[in-house]
Amino acid sequence: MARKTQAFSTRAIHHGYNPLDHEGALTPPIHFTSTFAFESAEAGGEMFAGERAGHVYSRISNPTLQLVEQRIATLEQAEAGLALASGIGAITAALWTLLEPGDEIIVDKTLYGCTFSFLHHGMAKFGVKVSHVDLTQPENLAAAISEKTKVVYFETPANPNMRLVDISLISEIAHACEAKVLVDNTYATPYLTQPIALGADLVVHSATKYLGGHGDLIAGLLAGSEELISAIRIFGLKDMTGAVMSPMTAMLIMRGMKTLELRMDRHCHSAMQVAELLEGSAKVSQVWYPGLKSFKQRDIALKQMADFGGMIAFELKGGLRAGRDMMNALTMVQCAVSLGDAETLIQHPASMTHSTYSPEERALHGISDGLVRLSVGLEGIEDIMDDVEQALAG
Repeated sequence: MARKTQAFSTRAIHHGYNPLDHEGALTPPIHFTSTFAFESAEAGGEMFAGERAGHVYSRISNPTLQLVEQRIATLEQAEAGLALASGIGAITAALWTLLEPGDEIIVDKTLYGCTFSFLHHGMAKFGVKVSHVDLTQPENLAAAISEKTKVVYFETPANPNMRLVDISLISEIAHACEAKVLVDNTYATPYLTQPIALGADLVVHSATKYLGGHGDLIAGLLAGSEELISAIRIFGLKDMTGAVMSPMTAMLIMRGMKTLELRMDRHCHSAMQVAELLEGSAKVSQVWYPGLKSFKQRDIALKQMADFGGMIAFELKGGLRAGRDMMNALTMVQCAVSLGDAETLIQHPASMTHSTYSPEERALHGISDGLVRLSVGLEGIEDIMDDVEQALAG
């Protein structure tokens, strides 16, 4: 008896495409075109009016982008997906669509630096109230939410300090007040967590990271209901941001998706060993990794994550100076921003990815000056650990 739902890896490789519909081409063709011909003037008019399915212009839709949208939708257990030019392009397109002057958005204490900047230096200028609430404690949301709250937004795990938010509990509280829940699932990927199945309304990814997986593209993806995705496509993407993904980028993401399960298994397995190494070092004051028994929110990780991911945050006993010395002593591990690549990457959030926060804001939002972020790659685990050990010993 056939299973009703195909395996994650099968859908990542095959969903939405039949080679026999494309002259037997095993790899989907890339549609390099800005515009599309109509079979008649009437057909074109019907497509523009939304009365007939079809592509009219690649700023709105494109067959290659449509396929990557279908794949992120099935992996996230959503009705529809939307491809955009960057992760921040996906975030801004969604929030421009969901919020109006006078509305409130409640966000967690810790956000990626550019998301924080967009909200406080962008949305706030246009009359949207931005409220930070510690969403690791759901009762805080219950106390803060009001009829003006239209969106609750958070990352889990959070960039860069690995805070976890209980998606199902937060969604339940938000929906009771008719607010939408938008989750940044970049760190976990749909292989480890499916926020929509846990109650969220929208999921956003920086596809630059694990979904692409090879550090050779910039892209964003959204997944959610057909109604929400359609609204964001027509307004947030088409009219407000124009953050259009190229067909070549869509192809690279689909190539990355084919190996996502295999890569994430390796990332998770290696990260666990590196986290244990760091925790056992006399030079390290604290390690934040959901798989460690010492991780305070491990119960939430076990509840909503299939594994613990490839990201680690840690701090050395010597603080910022010791962290910089350690990063500079690494030989194979590269000092670079981004994450989810085949290469192991290390960076200093306070001076790099989260430098848009002021020092006072970083302290308030849980990003210490000595925090180091490590994205564990796909190299041999012995080589990663050897490099980290020698850098700590230096």
